Amino acid sequence: MYYCLEGTNIEIHNEVQTGNIRHVVFDFDGTISLIRDGWQNVMVPMMVEFIQSETGTTETHETLESIVVEFVDRLTGKQTIYQMMQLTEEIAKRGGNPKEPLFYKDAYNQRLLPIVDQRIADLANGTLSPDTLRVPMALEFLQTLHEIGVHCYLASGTDVEFVKNEAELLGAAKFFGGGIHGALREYKKFSKAMVIQKILTDFGLRGSELLIIGDGYVEIENAKAVGAIAVGVASVEDNIYNMNADKRERLIRVGADIIIPDFREGKELISYLFD
Repeated sequence: MYYCLEGTNIEIHNEVQTGNIRHVVFDFDGTISLIRDGWQNVMVPMMVEFIQSETGTTETHETLESIVVEFVDRLTGKQTIYQMMQLTEEIAKRGGNPKEPLFYKDAYNQRLLPIVDQRIADLANGTLSPDTLRVPMALEFLQTLHEIGVHCYLASGTDVEFVKNEAELLGAAKFFGGGIHGALREYKKFSKAMVIQKILTDFGLRGSELLIIGDGYVEIENAKAVGAIAVGVASVEDNIYNMNADKRERLIRVGADIIIPDFREGKELISYLFD
């Protein structure tokens, strides 16, 4: 059972120790940024195409699409390379001879980046307002945290160079004094769990002093593993595979203490967590 804070859509699923938080780790895509909104519409067809072209499978397009959607959805929140590693397994189990996961990751970026670059160009020339490519009121939420002296960090499964650039374009980078972290080509050198553990160690924090905010199960799972407070953002993204239909349920299932749809009630959330 859960309840909503009075007069809000903020769902409280687990009572947490409030008033102690001094550090907050944010996910990026789907939590703050919508620049890569619809990435699933690029990744899924690409993977189906590679499975069909690199194996002798007789499975229908619809069957392969269903298989790909399941593992892409399941691995969302981890570095992109993990989805590509699963792709190589799918090719191999069908008798194909897969290339290295980085080959498929590069192919994916080559297809996605023109879409992202167009949005970035539209931001630069004023055709698009940054507001349209941010999760509602995310910037205002970050501003308030900054004003009350909270240390904020960004940790994303997207390549770090893209994350830094896109956070800057959205006006959010300046609020992450704790650092902006993202995926590396040497993927074993980065994970959200590693970022979280370093913060805990560096500052000698108890779980109730660290807040994790994200729309993926990975960061929520990481938060609960160390006793941190977890806020799940059940944001709506644009993808044709309905992969986010159960986002809220999945966030609850992995232990989110609080669920919000976006940051339009950010002041109320901050009042609850920090007062």
